[in-house]
Amino acid sequence: MTAPPAIDADPRSWRRALADLRAGLRARELWALLAWQDIKQRYRRSSLGPLWITVGMAVTALALGVVNSALFGTSISTLLPSITTGLILWNFMNGCIVEGSETFIANEGMIKQLPAPVSVYALRTVWRQALYLAHNLVVYVVVLAIFFGKLSQPYRLVDKAGALLHPGLGWGMLLAVPALLLVLLNGAWVVLLFGVVSTRFRDIPPVIQSFITMLFYATPIMWSMDQVRAMNQASHEGFGSVAVNLLQLNPVYHFVEIVRAPLVGQQQSWTHWLVAGVVTVVGWTLALLVLRNYRARVAYWV
Repeated sequence: MTAPPAIDADPRSWRRALADLRAGLRARELWALLAWQDIKQRYRRSSLGPLWITVGMAVTALALGVVNSALFGTSISTLLPSITTGLILWNFMNGCIVEGSETFIANEGMIKQLPAPVSVYALRTVWRQALYLAHNLVVYVVVLAIFFGKLSQPYRLVDKAGALLHPGLGWGMLLAVPALLLVLLNGAWVVLLFGVVSTRFRDIPPVIQSFITMLFYATPIMWSMDQVRAMNQASHEGFGSVAVNLLQLNPVYHFVEIVRAPLVGQQQSWTHWLVAGVVTVVGWTLALLVLRNYRARVAYWV
């Protein structure tokens, strides 16, 4: 008579945490369907349906582009593509942070009734934000079609080494594909980590919402690093250098740049890739640690 397979009785084990993650990935039909139903439910009975996502992004990007172009005297053909791509990426990251912190709280009913892996609910949130991202990318395609001629031309602005900061659009645009995949990968650990912690400590979501606006203004979305560099050259007090150094501490800035730079014809800096890679490793390590220790308690905390 063969012995039954050994079962890891300890809920706090790496084996169970990784098994939960693998089971969640295999249940892609479940979380993909739930995410799409979330979007359909949000725009139920509207004429355009999910296309309102694209329309809303287009109106916001156009308004910010026109206003900032008038305020700073920057060409709309230069500013609008940068603002558009920045807003698209910010909306995804903002959704993963804000909605991710409430992902298990919002799924309380399903968690108590449906015997599904915890990671399913995190993947549901990430996939919903990814669908929003896909809808918003349509706006970038339209902007690219309008300003392609301008974006394909190199700019004369150079860095200290004499390299063009804006070499123009080219095959380097393809770097945006692995960059987007890296952003999606980081969105998953953000939702897992913030979701579990916020389920235990209910004060975390309001704190996140309080600081998310500050993070938005500290990220070069409505303004550009070129403006900070110009300020650095014009200032005799080194304000621009201090601002640039402070920006390096903002991880969102690096993730925005690895995607936006190739999409708007800017020079791709491998420093951003290095920082993004380090954040990815550290973030997933923390998320897996939290999943290992507290995965089994989520159902009791909601």
